[in-house]
Amino acid sequence: MGVDDSLARYTDAALKTSAEVIRCYSTSFGLASRILDRPTRSAIEAVYALVRVADEIVDGAAAGAGLSDADVKRLLDDLERDTETAMATGYSTNLVVHAFAVTARSTGIGVDLTRPFFASMRADITRHEHTQESFDLYVYGSAEVVGLMCLKAFLVGRNVTPEEDAVLVDGARHLGAAFQKINFLRDLAEDFTSLGRSYFPGVRPGSFTEADKHRLLDDIDEDLRISAGALPGLPPTPRRAVALAQALFTDLAVRLRRTPAEELLRARIRVPNPVKFRIMVQAFTGRAVPEPPAQERTA
Repeated sequence: MGVDDSLARYTDAALKTSAEVIRCYSTSFGLASRILDRPTRSAIEAVYALVRVADEIVDGAAAGAGLSDADVKRLLDDLERDTETAMATGYSTNLVVHAFAVTARSTGIGVDLTRPFFASMRADITRHEHTQESFDLYVYGSAEVVGLMCLKAFLVGRNVTPEEDAVLVDGARHLGAAFQKINFLRDLAEDFTSLGRSYFPGVRPGSFTEADKHRLLDDIDEDLRISAGALPGLPPTPRRAVALAQALFTDLAVRLRRTPAEELLRARIRVPNPVKFRIMVQAFTGRAVPEPPAQERTA
Protein backbone atom coordinates (compact mmCIF):
# COMPACT_ATOMS: atom_id res chain seq x y z
CA MET A 1 0.00 0.00 0.00
CA GLY A 2 1.46 3.37 -1.04
CA VAL A 3 1.59 6.55 1.00
CA ASP A 4 -1.38 8.06 -0.86
CA ASP A 5 -3.41 4.89 -0.32
CA SER A 6 -2.59 4.93 3.39
CA LEU A 7 -3.79 8.52 3.73
CA ALA A 8 -6.97 7.76 1.79
CA ARG A 9 -7.71 4.78 4.02
CA TYR A 10 -7.06 6.84 7.15
CA THR A 11 -9.30 9.64 5.86
CA ASP A 12 -12.06 7.15 5.12
CA ALA A 13 -11.83 5.85 8.70
CA ALA A 14 -11.93 9.43 10.01
CA LEU A 15 -15.03 10.29 7.99
CA LYS A 16 -16.77 7.12 9.18
CA THR A 17 -15.92 8.09 12.77
CA SER A 18 -17.57 11.48 12.29
CA ALA A 19 -20.63 9.83 10.79
CA GLU A 20 -20.97 7.71 13.92
CA VAL A 21 -20.85 10.82 16.12
CA ILE A 22 -23.85 12.41 14.41
CA ARG A 23 -25.78 9.15 14.63
CA CYS A 24 -25.14 8.91 18.35
CA TYR A 25 -25.99 12.50 19.23
CA SER A 26 -28.56 14.01 16.89
CA THR A 27 -31.77 12.57 15.47
CA SER A 28 -32.74 15.79 13.70
CA PHE A 29 -29.44 16.49 11.97
CA GLY A 30 -28.94 12.79 11.36
CA LEU A 31 -32.25 12.64 9.49
CA ALA A 32 -31.46 15.76 7.47
CA SER A 33 -28.00 14.54 6.49
CA ARG A 34 -29.41 11.33 5.00
CA ILE A 35 -30.93 13.31 2.16
CA LEU A 36 -27.53 14.58 1.00
CA ASP A 37 -25.26 12.96 -1.55
CA ARG A 38 -22.36 11.05 -0.03
CA PRO A 39 -19.58 13.69 -0.40
CA THR A 40 -21.76 16.49 1.00
CA ARG A 41 -23.09 14.28 3.78
CA SER A 42 -19.55 13.35 4.81
CA ALA A 43 -18.62 17.04 4.95
CA ILE A 44 -21.62 17.92 7.12
CA GLU A 45 -20.91 14.96 9.41
CA ALA A 46 -17.30 16.10 9.79
CA VAL A 47 -18.40 19.62 10.77
CA TYR A 48 -20.98 18.29 13.22
CA ALA A 49 -18.52 15.87 14.85
CA LEU A 50 -15.93 18.56 15.60
CA VAL A 51 -18.62 20.85 17.00
CA ARG A 52 -19.96 18.01 19.13
CA VAL A 53 -16.56 17.09 20.54
CA ALA A 54 -15.89 20.72 21.49
CA ASP A 55 -19.30 20.96 23.14
CA GLU A 56 -18.66 17.76 25.10
CA ILE A 57 -15.42 19.25 26.41
CA VAL A 58 -17.28 22.30 27.71
CA ASP A 59 -20.60 20.83 28.85
CA GLY A 60 -20.70 17.07 28.68
CA ALA A 61 -18.23 14.26 28.98
CA ALA A 62 -15.38 16.33 30.43
CA ALA A 63 -17.58 17.57 33.25
CA GLY A 64 -18.81 14.04 33.81
CA ALA A 65 -15.21 12.96 34.22
CA GLY A 66 -14.77 15.57 36.96
CA LEU A 67 -12.34 17.85 35.12
CA SER A 68 -11.74 21.33 36.49
CA ASP A 69 -12.42 24.52 34.53
CA ALA A 70 -8.67 24.88 34.02
CA ASP A 71 -8.48 21.37 32.56
CA VAL A 72 -11.48 22.05 30.32
CA LYS A 73 -9.90 25.24 28.98
CA ARG A 74 -6.62 23.44 28.33
CA LEU A 75 -8.36 20.66 26.42
CA LEU A 76 -10.38 23.16 24.38
CA ASP A 77 -7.23 25.13 23.58
CA ASP A 78 -5.50 21.90 22.55
CA LEU A 79 -8.42 20.98 20.29
CA GLU A 80 -8.38 24.37 18.59
CA ARG A 81 -4.61 24.24 18.11
CA ASP A 82 -4.83 20.71 16.70
CA THR A 83 -7.66 21.79 14.38
CA GLU A 84 -5.74 24.73 12.96
CA THR A 85 -2.60 22.65 12.49
CA ALA A 86 -4.57 19.95 10.70
CA MET A 87 -6.29 22.52 8.50
CA ALA A 88 -2.84 23.74 7.46
CA THR A 89 -1.23 20.31 6.99
CA GLY A 90 -4.13 17.99 6.10
CA TYR A 91 -3.46 15.52 8.89
CA SER A 92 -4.27 14.92 12.56
CA THR A 93 -3.85 11.98 14.89
CA ASN A 94 -7.37 12.79 16.14
CA LEU A 95 -9.80 11.14 13.72
CA VAL A 96 -12.56 13.74 14.21
CA VAL A 97 -10.12 16.61 13.74
CA HIS A 98 -8.63 14.91 10.68
CA ALA A 99 -12.06 14.50 9.08
CA PHE A 100 -12.86 18.16 9.73
CA ALA A 101 -9.51 19.35 8.39
CA VAL A 102 -9.88 17.37 5.16
CA THR A 103 -13.38 18.82 4.80
CA ALA A 104 -12.21 22.35 5.56
CA ARG A 105 -9.46 22.12 2.95
CA SER A 106 -11.84 20.84 0.27
CA THR A 107 -14.68 23.29 0.97
CA GLY A 108 -12.83 26.48 1.85
CA ILE A 109 -13.66 26.59 5.57
CA GLY A 110 -11.04 28.76 7.23
CA VAL A 111 -9.98 30.01 10.61
CA ASP A 112 -12.27 33.00 10.12
CA LEU A 113 -15.05 30.54 11.01
CA THR A 114 -13.31 28.16 13.42
CA ARG A 115 -11.84 30.87 15.69
CA PRO A 116 -15.22 32.49 16.51
CA PHE A 117 -16.59 29.01 17.21
CA PHE A 118 -13.87 28.17 19.72
CA ALA A 119 -14.18 31.64 21.27
CA SER A 120 -17.86 30.96 22.00
CA MET A 121 -17.07 27.54 23.42
CA ARG A 122 -14.43 29.14 25.63
CA ALA A 123 -16.95 31.72 26.86
CA ASP A 124 -19.06 28.90 28.30
CA ILE A 125 -16.31 28.14 30.79
CA THR A 126 -16.40 31.52 32.51
CA ARG A 127 -19.50 33.47 31.45
CA HIS A 128 -22.79 32.58 33.14
CA GLU A 129 -24.98 35.48 32.06
CA HIS A 130 -25.00 37.58 28.89
CA THR A 131 -25.52 41.14 27.81
CA GLN A 132 -27.12 41.62 24.40
CA GLU A 133 -23.69 42.25 22.89
CA SER A 134 -22.09 39.13 24.37
CA PHE A 135 -25.18 37.06 23.49
CA ASP A 136 -24.99 38.13 19.84
CA LEU A 137 -21.29 37.28 19.72
CA TYR A 138 -21.92 33.95 21.39
CA VAL A 139 -24.70 32.97 18.98
CA TYR A 140 -22.58 34.00 16.01
CA GLY A 141 -19.63 31.88 17.13
CA SER A 142 -21.54 28.88 18.45
CA ALA A 143 -24.19 28.57 15.73
CA GLU A 144 -24.10 31.04 12.84
CA VAL A 145 -20.57 30.06 11.80
CA VAL A 146 -21.64 26.41 11.81
CA GLY A 147 -24.36 27.33 9.32
CA LEU A 148 -21.73 29.09 7.23
CA MET A 149 -19.47 26.01 7.34
CA CYS A 150 -22.36 23.88 6.08
CA LEU A 151 -23.07 26.41 3.34
CA LYS A 152 -19.46 26.08 2.18
CA ALA A 153 -20.01 22.33 1.80
CA PHE A 154 -23.29 22.82 -0.07
CA LEU A 155 -21.75 25.15 -2.64
CA VAL A 156 -18.61 23.17 -3.53
CA GLY A 157 -18.14 23.28 -7.30
CA ARG A 158 -20.94 25.81 -7.82
CA ASN A 159 -20.69 29.40 -8.93
CA VAL A 160 -23.01 31.95 -7.37
CA THR A 161 -23.20 35.68 -7.92
CA PRO A 162 -22.26 38.05 -5.08
CA GLU A 163 -25.93 38.90 -4.71
CA GLU A 164 -26.92 35.23 -4.46
CA ASP A 165 -24.10 34.57 -2.03
CA ALA A 166 -25.24 37.42 0.23
CA VAL A 167 -28.76 35.95 0.45
CA LEU A 168 -27.41 32.46 1.19
CA VAL A 169 -24.98 33.71 3.84
CA ASP A 170 -27.75 35.68 5.54
CA GLY A 171 -30.03 32.63 5.45
CA ALA A 172 -27.35 30.31 6.85
CA ARG A 173 -26.60 32.69 9.70
CA HIS A 174 -30.25 33.16 10.63
CA LEU A 175 -30.97 29.42 10.49
CA GLY A 176 -28.02 28.68 12.76
CA ALA A 177 -29.20 31.41 15.13
CA ALA A 178 -32.75 30.03 15.16
CA PHE A 179 -31.55 26.52 16.01
CA GLN A 180 -29.41 27.81 18.85
CA LYS A 181 -32.09 30.06 20.32
CA ILE A 182 -34.69 27.27 20.18
CA ASN A 183 -32.31 24.97 22.04
CA PHE A 184 -31.65 27.69 24.63
CA LEU A 185 -35.39 28.15 25.15
CA ARG A 186 -36.27 24.51 25.61
CA ASP A 187 -33.21 23.93 27.82
CA LEU A 188 -33.78 27.07 29.90
CA ALA A 189 -34.23 25.37 33.27
CA GLU A 190 -31.55 22.71 32.71
CA ASP A 191 -28.96 25.28 31.67
CA PHE A 192 -29.68 27.32 34.76
CA THR A 193 -29.92 24.54 37.33
CA SER A 194 -27.23 22.17 36.01
CA LEU A 195 -24.77 24.61 34.42
CA GLY A 196 -25.57 27.85 36.22
CA ARG A 197 -26.08 29.68 32.92
CA SER A 198 -28.72 32.04 31.60
CA TYR A 199 -28.11 32.69 27.91
CA PHE A 200 -30.92 35.10 27.06
CA PRO A 201 -30.12 38.60 28.37
CA GLY A 202 -32.33 39.50 31.30
CA VAL A 203 -34.14 36.14 31.35
CA ARG A 204 -33.98 33.92 34.40
CA PRO A 205 -36.09 30.82 35.13
CA GLY A 206 -37.44 32.27 38.37
CA SER A 207 -39.04 35.20 36.56
CA PHE A 208 -39.72 33.69 33.11
CA THR A 209 -43.14 34.85 31.83
CA GLU A 210 -45.45 34.25 28.88
CA ALA A 211 -44.44 37.65 27.56
CA ASP A 212 -40.76 36.62 27.71
CA LYS A 213 -41.53 33.39 25.89
CA HIS A 214 -43.46 35.08 23.08
CA ARG A 215 -40.85 37.82 22.68
CA LEU A 216 -38.10 35.21 22.27
CA LEU A 217 -40.19 33.14 19.87
CA ASP A 218 -41.05 36.22 17.79
CA ASP A 219 -37.31 36.72 17.31
CA ILE A 220 -36.86 33.03 16.44
CA ASP A 221 -39.73 33.19 13.94
CA GLU A 222 -38.04 36.10 12.22
CA ASP A 223 -34.82 34.09 11.96
CA LEU A 224 -36.77 31.20 10.45
CA ARG A 225 -38.58 33.51 8.02
CA ILE A 226 -35.30 34.92 6.71
CA SER A 227 -33.66 31.50 6.43
CA ALA A 228 -36.69 30.08 4.58
CA GLY A 229 -36.36 32.86 2.04
CA ALA A 230 -32.82 31.70 1.20
CA LEU A 231 -33.80 28.07 0.53
CA PRO A 232 -34.54 28.48 -3.21
CA GLY A 233 -30.93 29.53 -3.80
CA LEU A 234 -29.48 26.26 -2.56
CA PRO A 235 -28.71 23.31 -4.87
CA PRO A 236 -31.65 20.84 -5.01
CA THR A 237 -30.38 18.14 -2.64
CA PRO A 238 -29.03 20.48 0.07
CA ARG A 239 -32.25 22.49 -0.29
CA ARG A 240 -34.31 19.45 0.71
CA ALA A 241 -31.98 18.62 3.62
CA VAL A 242 -32.02 22.17 4.97
CA ALA A 243 -35.79 22.34 4.46
CA LEU A 244 -36.13 19.21 6.58
CA ALA A 245 -34.02 20.70 9.39
CA GLN A 246 -35.92 23.97 9.14
CA ALA A 247 -39.28 22.17 9.20
CA LEU A 248 -38.29 20.19 12.30
CA PHE A 249 -37.27 23.31 14.20
CA THR A 250 -40.29 25.27 12.94
CA ASP A 251 -42.52 22.53 14.34
CA LEU A 252 -40.60 22.68 17.63
CA ALA A 253 -40.99 26.48 17.78
CA VAL A 254 -44.76 26.09 17.38
CA ARG A 255 -44.84 23.52 20.19
CA LEU A 256 -42.83 25.82 22.44
CA ARG A 257 -45.24 28.68 21.77
CA ARG A 258 -48.21 26.50 22.67
CA THR A 259 -46.57 25.32 25.91
CA PRO A 260 -47.14 27.51 29.00
CA ALA A 261 -44.02 29.27 30.20
CA GLU A 262 -44.10 27.54 33.58
CA GLU A 263 -44.23 24.13 31.90
CA LEU A 264 -41.12 24.93 29.86
CA LEU A 265 -39.30 25.16 33.17
CA ARG A 266 -40.26 21.60 34.06
CA ALA A 267 -40.16 19.62 30.81
CA ARG A 268 -38.01 19.52 27.68
CA ILE A 269 -40.30 19.82 24.67
CA ARG A 270 -39.54 17.54 21.73
CA VAL A 271 -40.90 16.80 18.29
CA PRO A 272 -42.37 13.26 18.50
CA ASN A 273 -40.60 10.68 16.37
CA PRO A 274 -43.66 9.96 14.18
CA VAL A 275 -43.82 13.66 13.33
CA LYS A 276 -40.08 13.72 12.58
CA PHE A 277 -40.41 10.84 10.18
CA ARG A 278 -43.47 12.37 8.50
CA ILE A 279 -41.51 15.55 7.91
CA MET A 280 -38.59 13.47 6.61
CA VAL A 281 -40.83 11.72 4.08
CA GLN A 282 -42.13 15.09 2.93
CA ALA A 283 -38.56 16.31 2.51
CA PHE A 284 -37.58 13.28 0.43
CA THR A 285 -40.47 14.06 -1.91
CA GLY A 286 -39.60 17.74 -2.03
CA ARG A 287 -42.64 18.92 -0.06
CA ALA A 288 -41.02 20.03 3.19
CA VAL A 289 -39.97 23.54 2.19
CA PRO A 290 -41.62 25.46 5.02
CA GLU A 291 -43.47 28.70 4.73
CA PRO A 292 -42.39 31.43 7.15
CA PRO A 293 -43.95 30.43 10.48
CA ALA A 294 -47.27 31.98 11.39
CA GLN A 295 -47.28 34.11 14.51
CA GLU A 296 -49.30 32.26 17.11
CA ARG A 297 -50.45 34.19 20.14
CA THR A 298 -51.72 32.31 23.18
CA ALA A 299 -51.97 35.24 25.61
